Parts: sequence; C-alpha cells; structure tokens
Amino acid sequence: MRHARRTLALALCMGVATIAAAQSGLAADDPDWKESEVPPPPAFDQSRLVDIEMPVFMSLKIGIDPATVAIGGDGIVRYVVVARNKSGGGLNAFYDGMRCATNESKTYARYGADAWQPIANPEWKKVGDAPSNYTKRLARQGVCRDSAPRSSVADIVDHIKQPVRNLE
Repeated sequence: MRHARRTLALALCMGVATIAAAQSGLAADDPDWKESEVPPPPAFDQSRLVDIEMPVFMSLKIGIDPATVAIGGDGIVRYVVVARNKSGGGLNAFYDGMRCATNESKTYARYGADAWQPIANPEWKKVGDAPSNYTKRLARQGVCRDSAPRSSVADIVDHIKQPVRNLE
C-alpha cells in the first residue's frame, strides 16, 4: 500500500511538472511558444569570467561572465561568452541564447572593435550542429538540466565552475 501511494504521488508530481512546462511555453512541442523580445547584449567584464572546461588542445580560453547570464520567461538562457587566445592578444565575445527544451542555440550578436554587432536574422541551431564547441560544453556543464534550464543563474554558474563535481 505504501509503495502504491509513493508511485501515485510521483506520477502526480510528474504530471503537474509536465502541465506547468506546457503552460509556461517551455515544452518543446508547444505550438504557442514564442521567443520573448531579446534584450540588448549586456556589458561583460573579463575579470569576472568563469572558464568553461574545454579540450586541452584548444588554443583559446573560453569563459562566461556570470553577470550576463539570465533565464528568460520564454525558457531561453541568454549569456555572454568570451573567447581569448591563451597566449594573450585578441578577444571575441558572443551574445548567445540556449533553449534547453529543444536543445537549440543561437547567437544574437558578436563583439568586436569595442562594439556589439547584431547578427542579421539569427536562427536556432541544434546544439550538436553548432559550429562552436563551447555551446555543446555549456549545455552539458551547466546551462541545461535535461530539457529545461537549471533552476537559477546561481545553479548554472555553480555547475560551470564545478562540472565534474556536479555531474548527474
């Protein structure tokens, strides 16, 4: 009897979570989902960057500024990623968004020559098809938990800082 109650309670919780996701427009198959108006790229600071764990053979260090991470009401996690040469020199930044429900990402703007340049007609791309390795790493290390964004910006940043400790 106790097992039946637990099973029923678990089923109810899962049903409520599914309904809540669908009502909030976060479900991948929600035909009414629309992306919210995208805020302008936030200012970033190189001194705040948290490095993303990347393959050792890469000549770039990739980091995310925690102050730029935001979880939108549309379920999109937006953030600024900064790529810099390990030996010093150049810097590139990208204002990206990730939709965990569909495992997709897009780049809204690129930073160069001390200014943001918006991307004309940015499009969603599957994370696995993204030309940048950092997108796949971010999805796995901290931005998404299964097909939903993590519960808070602090949780995202914690998982990026400690990817091995937090593997689930």
